[in-house]
Amino acid sequence: MAKTGDPARAAAGPALSTLDFALDRGSPVPLYHQLAQQLEAAIGQGVLAPGNLLGNEVDLSVRLGLSRPTVRQAIQSLVDKGLLVRRRGVGTQVVHSQVRRPLELSSLYDDLETAGQGPTTRVIRNETVPAPADVAAALGLAEGAEVVLLERLRRTHAQPVALLRNYLPSGLLGLDSARLEATGLYRMMRSAGITLHSARQTVGARAATAAEAAVLDEGEGAALLTMQRTAYDDTGRPVEYGTHVYRASRYSFDFQLLVRP
Repeated sequence: MAKTGDPARAAAGPALSTLDFALDRGSPVPLYHQLAQQLEAAIGQGVLAPGNLLGNEVDLSVRLGLSRPTVRQAIQSLVDKGLLVRRRGVGTQVVHSQVRRPLELSSLYDDLETAGQGPTTRVIRNETVPAPADVAAALGLAEGAEVVLLERLRRTHAQPVALLRNYLPSGLLGLDSARLEATGLYRMMRSAGITLHSARQTVGARAATAAEAAVLDEGEGAALLTMQRTAYDDTGRPVEYGTHVYRASRYSFDFQLLVRP
């Protein structure tokens, strides 16, 4: 296993200089792909943050001990993924990594925190409202019954990722806004002794409304991913109905498909 050593540590920008690139020149995996994988991992883990500069291809090839076409191919693969951008007169710069979330019964906050994305939350609404028909049906309540409506903006690296709207039966648990901005909803539910057991979930897509675009820092009509979920506790009681939108430019769902025997 060969390492690029000191040249890599002299790279442009303090974040890149801390990385210890390990390139196996005897591996059948192309060097450009090895470099791209390690850069992508550093971006995903927040070691290379949005705005960090990598320098130009000539400088990088010298610092990393690689040919210029190898570095160019690695960079282009990450540009194509939307992780890097080339800026004239500036060089290659890190942009916002896309969040990939597995489809399982977990909270966005926990998933982002586990992935090292540094999630933050702003509570927009935390109030009791009459349940609309769709919410009442999902929660097994009469239409117009009192429910708690939460609306939160979730960010990573100070950039909006998702606009979350959750409805919960009134009196289910205390929902302090300050605590909601410091942790995830499902974590609060677990702390209150609520055991989440299963959920029904639908994933879709649509264009952003003007209001959503303004909150999510997107253009009106930009592609949004949507998710509707009803979560149930271990007694089969519906305890939460969520309807969320996510920036398609920064977010995706991961599916694991199994073949039935």
